[in-house]
Amino acid sequence: MVRIGIISPYSLSLPGGVQGQILGLARALRSAGHDVRVLGPCDGPPPDAGVTPLGNSVPTMANGSVAPIAPDPSAQLRTIRALRDEAFDVVHVHEPLCPGPTQTAMFFKTAPLVGTFHAAGSSKAYTWFSPGVKWLSKKLDLRVAVSEDAERMARRALGGSYTVLFNGVEIEAFSKATPWPTEGPTIFFIGRHEPRKGLAVLLEAMTDLPSHVRLWIAGDGPETEMLRQRVAGDARIEWLGRITDEEKASRLVAADAFCAPSLHGESFGVVLLEAMAADTPIVASDLPGYSNVARLGRDALLVPPGDSAQLAEGLRRVLTDASLAAGLVASGGQRAQELSMERLAERHLELYRTIV
Repeated sequence: MVRIGIISPYSLSLPGGVQGQILGLARALRSAGHDVRVLGPCDGPPPDAGVTPLGNSVPTMANGSVAPIAPDPSAQLRTIRALRDEAFDVVHVHEPLCPGPTQTAMFFKTAPLVGTFHAAGSSKAYTWFSPGVKWLSKKLDLRVAVSEDAERMARRALGGSYTVLFNGVEIEAFSKATPWPTEGPTIFFIGRHEPRKGLAVLLEAMTDLPSHVRLWIAGDGPETEMLRQRVAGDARIEWLGRITDEEKASRLVAADAFCAPSLHGESFGVVLLEAMAADTPIVASDLPGYSNVARLGRDALLVPPGDSAQLAEGLRRVLTDASLAAGLVASGGQRAQELSMERLAERHLELYRTIV
């Protein structure tokens, strides 16, 4: 048995791809018989019995989005105390150079360190603080990137060598979900309502789709009110706000198509994996972070980012061509099995054992 500490830079009580990966990996490692504790900010009750809360987060702009991080001194003191008390065999930090608990865990290294890099594209922080972050990154015993894009960004800024391990999906959370009731062909979108997620493009595409097609929109963000006013009166569109993981799974299973119209800034499309596990056909933007997980024409229809006409055409094809949709679902289901959280946990354990 390995005693593992996993540290999140982002609030674990708020939805997010990194947080979901951390909590899912912890569950898979526990199921394999290991002692796992997750440390991270929490803006409410911890989402799991195995979570040690480190305090509240502060919304901070990063990579075109808002990151709920905890850079305050009290969170760092709690991090140091937890690391000393827990005596982990290995500490796994996600987004190692993010200000807050992950950086603190590297400064006050108490055990072999594994760092997973999620972000892709570019990071102003890496550029501004290059000498400092390069020095700090040398404390990592192993470096992992969730995609080739994330590896390129980290290598360009920090140098070093990386193991690429794609993100994983907890298949049973979706395959066993009870479908949400629907009222006709339904498209599902979930994500933060900000420009880079492309929700405005999807709403424009809806104007080219038949009147009986429905759209579920989950999440919120700075564009929510503006976009709601833009399509006010369109009874086909239902704004759900933030939803639980259980409701997300139920709606994914029930939807006739999942749409991810992001414009840029996607390192790895975890939500695409979730749609595959739910047996839901996907129409998404042709971004490297999405094509890494959903292979073009096999697991998803991928269209040029920002092109509402082609997005509408892709959605129309999936909703009307049962053979096409079935083929995407079958291939996507196999892809989800290849990238299951259980397999990801096995690969991480192999890495942990090389440095423990």
